[in-house]
Amino acid sequence: MTHFPKLPDWLVYLSVVLAMLFAALGRREHADAPPPPPPPTGEGAQLSPASPFDPALVVKVDTRSQQTEGTAFSVGDGGVWVTARHVVDHCAKAAILVDGTSGVEAKVWLDPAGETAVLTTTGGAAALPLAPAAALRRGTLAFQVGYPHAGPGEVASRLLGRETLFLRGRQMRTVPVLVWAEVGRTEGLKGALIGLSGAPALDEAGRVVGVTVAQAPRRGRIYTTTPEALRQALAQAHAVSSAQAGGMALSTENYGRGADDLRRNLRVAPVVCITG
Repeated sequence: MTHFPKLPDWLVYLSVVLAMLFAALGRREHADAPPPPPPPTGEGAQLSPASPFDPALVVKVDTRSQQTEGTAFSVGDGGVWVTARHVVDHCAKAAILVDGTSGVEAKVWLDPAGETAVLTTTGGAAALPLAPAAALRRGTLAFQVGYPHAGPGEVASRLLGRETLFLRGRQMRTVPVLVWAEVGRTEGLKGALIGLSGAPALDEAGRVVGVTVAQAPRRGRIYTTTPEALRQALAQAHAVSSAQAGGMALSTENYGRGADDLRRNLRVAPVVCITG
């Protein structure tokens, strides 16, 4: 009978630890587009309503700078658009770009208390539907679609919770926001997502759940307005959104293609400051 040598205890323990480490690393979520990532996990606990006791975070959004480009999206077929306030609050005039060199002039309304701006143009693109006021859940997937670095790009993220954002600019503003953890992005898109401000955050049914307003690149966090804040801003601006039952179904496997369709149809478009 052949007797195999007995392995040392330390080698057995090391093998078990390495096996557990590889298993843990293999379960991390990756949602880059492309290639398609593993199927997403289920949603978590229901997100509580906004509260004065939400964690506070200070993010510097320098509205005094001459940033001249961001992202806007259509919420009304007749020419109603939404972007982040700090993208256009220093503009004498703004325009929605329809190609690389020409655009349509837009009138600007700024939310006096929040981080939303409503733009109106003569004519527009098909509207993106707004998500209902139903409670959100932690772990919910969203897709931020826009023009980071003045080019097409998108990000996949998961909802972490609510926070209170202090925006430093021409004046300090306190804004309730949703916090998302980035889990994937366009292949080749690197660094901070400059230009994605104003992009819609879309749920898996293609409905807008918020407006992208800030990012913490080192933490991998994206901040959006809440669905309630978006609806309140549209009501205060007397802007009519086009009601739709649903939008384009999005997933971690197809959101890159879906984002391309939204940009191609100008439902998501660049917004720039213009002079003169």
